[in-house]
Amino acid sequence: MSAIADVARLAGVAKATASRALSGRGYVSEQTRIKVIAAAREIGYVASPNAASLVTGRTKSIGVIIPFISRWFFSEVLESMEQALLDAGYDMTLYNLPAPSPERERVFEYFLARKRFDGVISVGVALSDEEVTLLHRLGRPLVGIGGPIRGVDTIAIDDVAAARLATEHLLSLGHTDIVHIGGSKEDEMDFQVHSNRLTGFYAAMSAAGLPTERSGLFYACEFTMPGGYEVGLAVFGDPRTRPTAVFAASDEIAIGLIVAARELGIQVPADLSVIGIDGHPYADMFRLTTLEQHPRTQGRLAVQALLTELENPAQHGDEDHLTRLPTNLVIRSSTSGPRLTHGG
Repeated sequence: MSAIADVARLAGVAKATASRALSGRGYVSEQTRIKVIAAAREIGYVASPNAASLVTGRTKSIGVIIPFISRWFFSEVLESMEQALLDAGYDMTLYNLPAPSPERERVFEYFLARKRFDGVISVGVALSDEEVTLLHRLGRPLVGIGGPIRGVDTIAIDDVAAARLATEHLLSLGHTDIVHIGGSKEDEMDFQVHSNRLTGFYAAMSAAGLPTERSGLFYACEFTMPGGYEVGLAVFGDPRTRPTAVFAASDEIAIGLIVAARELGIQVPADLSVIGIDGHPYADMFRLTTLEQHPRTQGRLAVQALLTELENPAQHGDEDHLTRLPTNLVIRSSTSGPRLTHGG
């Protein structure tokens, strides 16, 4: 296995100079740096991360805890974070965090505590006070995505405001017979995403002077296209009770609803308007009106915040440090005004 001495000999420089050129620590001329890197590539030299950490105090590794890997939002965040970390020269170790359980306790007490990370990013996980205290005790920066975490810099959208805006778009088109189809409280995500989007829906309806106490305003389903499709068939099947518009809690639910409507011979948007939240890549193909929440931007900003914290450590108290990111309304052809009835 090639050593730093071999690189230095091939490049015609001192071993210390070769080490500075490859680590980025200390000054070397650009010409020398290029020469040393070329020599390292020629003989296949790879710096030992363990050796580098002894000098820099850094492992160049970030731990990421996340509840889901396969769901679209989380996979988008992960891809963005991985690219940003690679660009900065960091590895990423992923922990698929289960609900509170002995397995989850082991992640915190064993893996995160005993493995060496320069920092930790929590994605969509509402950490308990005990978990936050343990991570702070490790002396490593912690950044979150999804909602407030005690004493931690976090990034999130305002789910209540986003849901209210989506509903207000339907109201502005003249709809009054609107339902919300989203996640159930039994399958609640961390940071009360399901409940917050339902709250935003009710707030918009109430502000418009429409009743919110009657049944049939909300239907629960899985946060997936099949979930939306299944509920769509049930809700849209009876033309006497069919709404004129639906606010779906995610684009995937909304797309499932559109497929169900088409199967039932319901024209979107002439007979039914549908709006979602996310900015899913399929939204454009289905011409779905949606509020984009930009998960890749959230991932990139989380990495930037963590790397900034690594370079300039700050003392955090127990107060929240939540940055609300804006969403933007993208209007396509899945929404329009309601069809006029024969009476008017």
